[in-house]
Amino acid sequence: MRFSALLLFALLLFSFGVQGQDAPRVARQLPAVRTVAVPKIDGVPDEALWKAAQPATNFVEWRPTAGKPEDNTNRTEIYLLYDNTSVYIGGYCYEKSKDSVSTELVGRDVVGVNDFVGVIFDTYNDKINGFGFYVTPLGEQFDAKYSNTAGEDGSWNGVWDSESKLMEGGWSFEMRIPYSALRFSSAANQTWGLNITRRRNKSGQQYMWSPVDQKINNFMSQEGSWVGIDKIKAPVRLSLSPYFSAYANHYPANAAGSKNVTASVNGGMDVKYGISDAFTLDMTLVPDFGQVQSDNQVLNLSPFEVKYNENRPFFTEGTELFSKGNLFYSRRIGGQPLHYYDVEGRLGSGERIVKNPQEAKLLNATKISGRTKGGLGIGFFNAITKPMRATIEDDAKHSRTVETSPLTNYNIMVLDQTLKNNSSVSFINTNVLRSGSDYDANVSAAILDINNKKNRFNWYGKFAASHLTNVNGKSSTGYSHNVSFNKTGGNWLFTLQQEVADAKYDINDMGILFNNNYMDHYFWTAYRWLKPKSFYNRIQVNYNATLSRRFQPGDHQIFYTNVNANIQFKNLWWAGVFVGRNASGNDFYEARTAGRFYRTPPSWRYNVWVESNNAKKYYVSAGTFMAFPEMFSGKLVEANLEQRYRFNDKFSLTHTVMGGPSKNEAGFYKLNGDEIIFSRRNRLTWENILRAKYNFNNKSGITFRARHYWSKVEPQQLYQLQADGHLKERAANGTAIQYQNINFFNIDAIYTLQFAPGSFINVVWKNAIYSSNDAVNFKYFRNLGRTIDAPQNNNLSIKVLYYLDYLDLKKGRSRKQNNL
Repeated sequence: MRFSALLLFALLLFSFGVQGQDAPRVARQLPAVRTVAVPKIDGVPDEALWKAAQPATNFVEWRPTAGKPEDNTNRTEIYLLYDNTSVYIGGYCYEKSKDSVSTELVGRDVVGVNDFVGVIFDTYNDKINGFGFYVTPLGEQFDAKYSNTAGEDGSWNGVWDSESKLMEGGWSFEMRIPYSALRFSSAANQTWGLNITRRRNKSGQQYMWSPVDQKINNFMSQEGSWVGIDKIKAPVRLSLSPYFSAYANHYPANAAGSKNVTASVNGGMDVKYGISDAFTLDMTLVPDFGQVQSDNQVLNLSPFEVKYNENRPFFTEGTELFSKGNLFYSRRIGGQPLHYYDVEGRLGSGERIVKNPQEAKLLNATKISGRTKGGLGIGFFNAITKPMRATIEDDAKHSRTVETSPLTNYNIMVLDQTLKNNSSVSFINTNVLRSGSDYDANVSAAILDINNKKNRFNWYGKFAASHLTNVNGKSSTGYSHNVSFNKTGGNWLFTLQQEVADAKYDINDMGILFNNNYMDHYFWTAYRWLKPKSFYNRIQVNYNATLSRRFQPGDHQIFYTNVNANIQFKNLWWAGVFVGRNASGNDFYEARTAGRFYRTPPSWRYNVWVESNNAKKYYVSAGTFMAFPEMFSGKLVEANLEQRYRFNDKFSLTHTVMGGPSKNEAGFYKLNGDEIIFSRRNRLTWENILRAKYNFNNKSGITFRARHYWSKVEPQQLYQLQADGHLKERAANGTAIQYQNINFFNIDAIYTLQFAPGSFINVVWKNAIYSSNDAVNFKYFRNLGRTIDAPQNNNLSIKVLYYLDYLDLKKGRSRKQNNL
């Protein structure tokens, strides 16, 4: 601790000594021009009205060669106009020839290998938050929200118009962004932060209108200005997205009382309403998430749960405020019922479980979020799940139900005040209330995120407390903090961090925390060469070190350290290398028994990877990771290989394979009374993913994804865990060695048609297979064949989502009245 304090003091002295060395930066300005005429959005800004706007020109390279002016042959000219309803953007992206433009039809919100142009508006001019709107040469859209804390949120979707046109000397585009897709103040005269970016993928270059220094962490703080926006007013922002869906499901249960084929019809609605010029309400009523991508399920041998990605649109879109402090894991909402595993213990003689839902049904969810003129961001989230019940039946066909999850309310409240120098102070509270006798949970956190004037040094602190009520008749309060000092700008970067959680800190009712009771110290530093030289565009070398102890009583857990580096070459290939060392430690979780621990062996770890230029028709990424635990002369090898071939702009195939063998791995096997049994085991895991994509145009396409995951575990010898954490060889003593052979196979095939702005028809076929046995002697393809022959769950669905904007409905009604 004394060394850490001295190092922190030295770094502070250094930071104060270098803060004044940079020359002042002058941000660009572009005058806002109001238009009376409305441009036709056809992709070619050749109408006379565009000439009234001063063009944004003289773009500057952002990467790889920061600060280099763009070549006149490949120049960029962008025009911005506005009126009472919308912002209009049009421009030309010149190239030597059409062949120099990188294009691919990939669908909405996917970049792929495309060139693109994007406009980023900071409508409150706070240098922290923004909206980005991007268009590709083939007219596909991508949009995102930005914040200096959450980064880029590409899941956010606005409804706006755009068109693009390829031409011999490059490509052109036009956008119309209605004010309903933005949030801004009601001031009579406004200045918005503005930057415009262009990517030329075949050359690996990206340009900015307002220059961005790669050595400064936050690009939002380096925006230019769009000045003189006069007398615009936020419109009534009300949209409805009703949906209708129908499902047909087939599973060969072939059991009395169970149907092999089932069907369902669903309906619901999403609502978006602008409460004020700054705040928006989002609500989903009786949502349907049956068409989201299948989870990447795995065989989990660890003592911790698997964290799955969130694929449900309502929980991924516009959640940057609710993500502050990492207290929100949205998969908790509508996740596994609280007492799902308790049903087995409540069976009587001759009873069996007929139905036990694996997910709680979401009734509705609501988000309110926005930011005041003074920079105060406010977020409110609420969701309700219905009570869930398992059905139990006896031999006489008498049935009863058991509640596995009560009516539950999930709530988040966030206050986020922006400060000068792109800094902020935040307060977050999450709350879970359950009806009946089940416990409730409350977590609160205060966050300080402070940057210096040059945005090169950062002080961060999070202080959190959890409180559970009625846990076996008692309450429990826990505490956690995370404090760090960071150098975030320049060639040399570092982080010095301490994170603490006591034994009672628990956020797992609405967040995710694998374990508590720890005190971790972490140091990371990096040096980067950002100016391209003879054979490379950039190089970065990193060093990491982590020391973890239990908070109470303070005994050692682990120390690990590594050095790694990555480089981008002139031909746009990437490569990297990693060397790490894990010292011997104490694992207090693998034993699955409180008060016991396993003495982990030291190990060396290595990783090498390479990635080709992704703008080429053929793309490959490959790497290998190896670890060598010293116990039992263990060896772990994990390889990955991804290959993609683009046949043309419409069709591409991608194959990914990853996995490998683990030899003489030590791990928990089972509990035998008070005895804790470990095994020395061999494990082989392979995961194959095949993706195919065919887009008919920029409004419709088909995606196909098939994933096969296979993992087999073969225990070689059993061991008894001793009180000192070491393993002692154990005779079988009647304990049979059990092998595991696990397979997950999924297909997600989706046809999507956008038939109007914000309106979609999706037709989805999903196939799911799960098999578990002890057949570890089969090779890969025979094992795959047996998996395909196992019972399959097939699901076919159609969903129609229609976007209705109040302003469009109002205009249509006005036109109808005028025609009478």
